[in-house]
Amino acid sequence: MAQLRIALAQVNPTVGDLDGNADLIVEWSRRAADAGAHLVAFPEMMLTGYPVEDLALRASFVEACRRALDRLARRLADEGLGDLPVVTGYLDRRSVGPVRSGQPAGAPLNAAAWLHGGEVLVRSAKHHLPNYGVFDEYRIFVPGDRLPVVRVRGVDVATVICEDLWQDGGPVSVTSASGAGLLLAVNASPYERNKDDVRLDLCAERAREAGCALAYVNMVGGQDELVFDGDSVIVGPDGTPLARAPQFVEHLLVADLALPAADPSAAPGRTPVDAHDGTTITIDRHVLTPDPLPAYPVRPQPAAEPMDDLAEIYAALVLGTRDYVRKNGFRSVVLGLSGGIDSALVATIASDAIGPENVHAVLLPSRYSSEGSVVDAEDLVKRQGVNSRTVPIADMVEAFEKQLDLHGLAAENLQARIRANVWMALSNEHGHLVLTGGNKSELATGYSTLYGDSAGGFAPIKDVFKLTVWQLARWRNTQAGVDLPFLHPFAQEPIPEAIIVKEPSAELRPGQRDRDTLPEYTVLDPLLADYVERDMGRESLIKAGHDPALVDRAIRLVD
Repeated sequence: MAQLRIALAQVNPTVGDLDGNADLIVEWSRRAADAGAHLVAFPEMMLTGYPVEDLALRASFVEACRRALDRLARRLADEGLGDLPVVTGYLDRRSVGPVRSGQPAGAPLNAAAWLHGGEVLVRSAKHHLPNYGVFDEYRIFVPGDRLPVVRVRGVDVATVICEDLWQDGGPVSVTSASGAGLLLAVNASPYERNKDDVRLDLCAERAREAGCALAYVNMVGGQDELVFDGDSVIVGPDGTPLARAPQFVEHLLVADLALPAADPSAAPGRTPVDAHDGTTITIDRHVLTPDPLPAYPVRPQPAAEPMDDLAEIYAALVLGTRDYVRKNGFRSVVLGLSGGIDSALVATIASDAIGPENVHAVLLPSRYSSEGSVVDAEDLVKRQGVNSRTVPIADMVEAFEKQLDLHGLAAENLQARIRANVWMALSNEHGHLVLTGGNKSELATGYSTLYGDSAGGFAPIKDVFKLTVWQLARWRNTQAGVDLPFLHPFAQEPIPEAIIVKEPSAELRPGQRDRDTLPEYTVLDPLLADYVERDMGRESLIKAGHDPALVDRAIRLVD
């Protein structure tokens, strides 16, 4: 057996920021070198950020990325890091082969490169291109057809990219034939609920299939609608977890591995192999350092404990909000604070994300706002220390009513749209990003006002059902004084209990309650989860136990 100290750099790039992302690679490579690593790996598309989307179809951007990769290789060597093999994701293009009808313009590649000695040693590209859920890669990229196997300190290391793990056949199926002692997977795998367990099981399955240890490095951070949770992991050839990084934070996972020494007869060169998916994968062998290291003391293997479900969700919301604000050049946010649970949770997420001193809450009472709602909103402001101002809208509403004869829903929506005008005006005046407070239950059923409460730049809880909003509020209150990297150190519960226990209401007419328009959330949310998220049809919903009349009503509301 040979020893290898590997470092997985779980870091947070920004889409399009080639220079800034290159700086991150150099910074974290230096940390890896200081930790005595023999190899450091970065996430998928690290140099460009992910998802790169249609930037990949711009020839000028692809060429800029290729030049940035060459500069990065030279810079690593110039800064004394040239002897450390660095594996990173980047954007490339296919330079040979015929142009096919329907092929993405310029034949872009979701690629990975090994950098060493001031040069790009080897390039490869993602073979399986996902085209489901949030992924659109089959439209953007062309598939790769190589499995690079690079010998480092006497160990053969094979490299694959993200979806190559999730699909049968392709590079992973060829890894066993290559005789690699380690399968390195670079990833940009976005967070979704319970995905950490699915990923761990997948890594264990693929390690057993490949017959070698597997190191999985994942991106962390928010990018537009996606949040990447990190949770990088290393498993043994039998699937046993060996090391694991924490979730939702940048981290350098360093682990000492005992791996099979490479077969000296496996010389550099290229060997085509049946990939068992109707394609051929070429094993591309390179040798950096052929001989194993003398035995050295092994570091303790780090193993972060996974978070519970509510902590995961809350951390994802905070990180997604923080990075959306930061990566889009904002320093502060503004939101309407009604005294209800949704705006209270959004304000708290914002305070945790960027600090309460950068959160500006606007209280916008109308003739229908209850005294309790105003008092509760003021209580939250005091507890969290956010900036606040009160802008009564009664006179504005009356000015419109003098010119327009509005009744019923039109009159109700007018109030919501006036409120949106106020926070958008403050955004324009002061440069704040507007946060909106709509939750998934309301947005799925259309229980919101277009150009009203739906108006803004970012909606932190748009993918959170109403019942989960309450659960998160209670969870956050239990964490007052707890030291976690994604929580502001509030001295007391940040959300008043009165806000959590009150019956939800838009307060756009006298005595209004959500249940006047929507079913009770205790029955609505499970139905929406089955219909919207699990894609169950009418008959399946009824068979699952949902009331037929409620099913028909929910389908009408959603569709």
